[in-house]
Amino acid sequence: MIITTSPTVEGRPIREYCGLVNGEAILGANIFKDFFAGIRDIVGGRSGAYEKSLQEARRTAIQEMVQAAQSVGADAIIGVDIDYESIAISNGGTMLMVAASGTAVRLD
Repeated sequence: MIITTSPTVEGRPIREYCGLVNGEAILGANIFKDFFAGIRDIVGGRSGAYEKSLQEARRTAIQEMVQAAQSVGADAIIGVDIDYESIAISNGGTMLMVAASGTAVRLD
């Protein structure tokens, strides 16, 4: 599966547009990650726990998007966009949301 942020695949004409496809991943960040990320925010530096969670969520969202494209017979996804959100929940924690979307196409 070819995945690209561009509106075309160089050297491969688009034969058919199969429609919008997307994938989402929402991961809970536990209290310890939140606590240590807060300390890092105060003293500076990177939060490895959050970075790992974001990477996992991005992979999951892209995998779901690819599965959606495969289910409609596409062999590429163009115009891919990945969005990130941090969602506050009632117990004071956060959820990490990643959404990936693009246009599924069949190439010549």
